[in-house]
Amino acid sequence: MYVERDIKEKFESVSSLYNIVAVVGPRQAGKTTFLKERLKGLNASYVMLDDPDARGLFDDDIKKFENQYIEGREVAVLDEIQYGKDAGRKLKYLADKGRKIWITSSSQTVMDKEVLSWLVGRVTLVRLYPFSLGEFLRAKEQKETTPAIVKRSVWEHLVYGSYPKVVLTESVEMKQTLLRDLYSTMVFKDIAQTFSIGDIRSLEEFCRYLSHSIGNVLVYEKAASGMKVSFQTIKKYIDAMEKSYLIVLLKPFYTNKLKEVVKQPKVYFVDTGLRNAIANSFPLTFEKEGKLFENYVLGEILKLGLNVKYWQTKSGVEVDFVIEKDGGIIPVEAKISASPEKIEKNLRSFIETHRPKLAFVVFYEGVPGEVDINGCRVVFTDVDGFSRRVNNPTTSSLP
Repeated sequence: MYVERDIKEKFESVSSLYNIVAVVGPRQAGKTTFLKERLKGLNASYVMLDDPDARGLFDDDIKKFENQYIEGREVAVLDEIQYGKDAGRKLKYLADKGRKIWITSSSQTVMDKEVLSWLVGRVTLVRLYPFSLGEFLRAKEQKETTPAIVKRSVWEHLVYGSYPKVVLTESVEMKQTLLRDLYSTMVFKDIAQTFSIGDIRSLEEFCRYLSHSIGNVLVYEKAASGMKVSFQTIKKYIDAMEKSYLIVLLKPFYTNKLKEVVKQPKVYFVDTGLRNAIANSFPLTFEKEGKLFENYVLGEILKLGLNVKYWQTKSGVEVDFVIEKDGGIIPVEAKISASPEKIEKNLRSFIETHRPKLAFVVFYEGVPGEVDINGCRVVFTDVDGFSRRVNNPTTSSLP
């Protein structure tokens, strides 16, 4: 079963403008499936660069590779480009000859300077994350929703995550097995192998450490001390995990360096299901899972392609997320339960300090509605309503 992805329109637009389109994102997020769907009806080739024969041709003689896989084709897909040697220079050669190439990578190494420095003006990046809530509902063939359906869907989406294969598997036991297998593959292949990390045990211990630290400010010295490893080792682990799309580091939003946090990032996981597998915790209820729901809402923001940070004052007042969009800012609070009758002081403080025109309180269960705080329209809505509303704020949030 193919589930259409939210990035389709963007991909079709940029692929008409650039010779090279890089689709990047986590392993098993659906990059290959998405591109193979785009290839239907075209005279095209699909090449996996983790295949030794194909990689050998690519590494040893790009002209032979071109003749074998690209000559006479409308477009060629080079899957997992990070395995190819000197990929930037070779892709430049192909682009300058007018070849149309779509590449994928499950590591941000494809964006590193040794690749992109060769491809200025020739490549554009499209990020594909695991299923958004909208894609999840399409995968479940859920055409119509009610608040109860959205709540039930969010629970499954949060607990078991958004990887397509996991979503399309009905058995709870198999979902958990798939997540644990995916985690093992990411640790050994995407992180340890790609970034030359030899101490797998220490790396896995650090992954578990972070799985219990979601939504917290990451203090490298504290983490190094707690793990009994060096500061540089922690930096290397974090860099590898972030570039492999396992975690997200959220930077602080600030306008006043004296009063607001300006440096330390917060740590989250790209996928809450994968986080739950690492933590060995698949919660049955959410009453005490505020940070996990917060992580889930962040995932939905990322899948919308929005630029997001967090806000915290040095006195401890904080707002979960601040979206920077169209020259303005939108604060977002994620709450297990909320209603318009109660505006928490943290959000009020942000509104008073930064004067946004729009704010969201995104809840798992609650009462939808709107209130005005000092000229800021505060929208209370569930995750589905937020996803539809944030890019189209004139749409009603009420059911």
